[in-house]
Amino acid sequence: MATFFKFNQWIQKTFALWVVLFSGIALWMPEIFVWLKAYIPWMLGIIMFGMGMTMTVSDFKGVMQSPKAVFIGVAAQFIVMPSLAYVLCKVFALAPEIAIGVILVGCCPGGTASNVITYMAKGNTALSVACTSVSTLLAPILTPAVFYLLASQWIDINALSMLVSILQVVLFPILLGLIARSLFKAQVEAYIQVMPLISVIAIVAIVAAIIAGSKTQIFESGLLILGVVMLHNGLGYLLGFGASRLFKLPYADCKAVAIEVGMQNSGLGVALAATHFAASPMTALPSAIFSLWHNISGPALASYWASRTQAPTDSIVNKK
Repeated sequence: MATFFKFNQWIQKTFALWVVLFSGIALWMPEIFVWLKAYIPWMLGIIMFGMGMTMTVSDFKGVMQSPKAVFIGVAAQFIVMPSLAYVLCKVFALAPEIAIGVILVGCCPGGTASNVITYMAKGNTALSVACTSVSTLLAPILTPAVFYLLASQWIDINALSMLVSILQVVLFPILLGLIARSLFKAQVEAYIQVMPLISVIAIVAIVAAIIAGSKTQIFESGLLILGVVMLHNGLGYLLGFGASRLFKLPYADCKAVAIEVGMQNSGLGVALAATHFAASPMTALPSAIFSLWHNISGPALASYWASRTQAPTDSIVNKK
């Protein structure tokens, strides 16, 4: 068992490597992964089911203990990232199918990877978990609503259909996970140890499937999308941190909010694109590339922040 735990931790630490490796294989031999596109909603559902099994009542105590920080984190998630996406689409005059994909990933809630990155960065992990939980539960309403508001100029959007999709692949699996944990606590505790590995495999498979199905489009516009995604992600970290400092949150909370804002549930973006915009494979690319990039930038940012236990201004305040 100890060997398995070490292997599990190693897989999580090298997550970005596996995403890059299998993305490369998918470009080289797309036929190996392209058939997985039909199963993307199911794979995301499995990830959300696992998330539900790891959630407890104590996760939501953070909302009561730090309502201001949670509100700032969740509000920034659904204001900063969608707004950045819209501005980037206008600045770079992106083609409609790419613009829709960029805005879609911007409207998604925070991803569970942000919790791990916050822990690595020595941020407030409890706050990160609370923000992820709240933003995920609000996603069925806010994601379709904000997406409709910003992207309807490019395409007709059925927000109600998107709401149903998010309920199916996000909220229902999470609720089932919560129920499973309450009914079969002992068995679930053992299964939870396997969930990080399953999540890594599922996310790698989702990204590889989209890359495989979009090989031609990647060679045409891949660098442009990568550049936009890098700006979107980086500015998300920056503005998330800036908003937190503006409202005078502690340094550890600022790191948590910045990471929560900058890292999206890109798997949900891929699933929604595959379900609602299947006729345009390019629409799913921003989410797939976002998944690839934020799993590189996140650990890099965490390594930098982990070397700084507190901000200089906090140090001065503490000394006083």
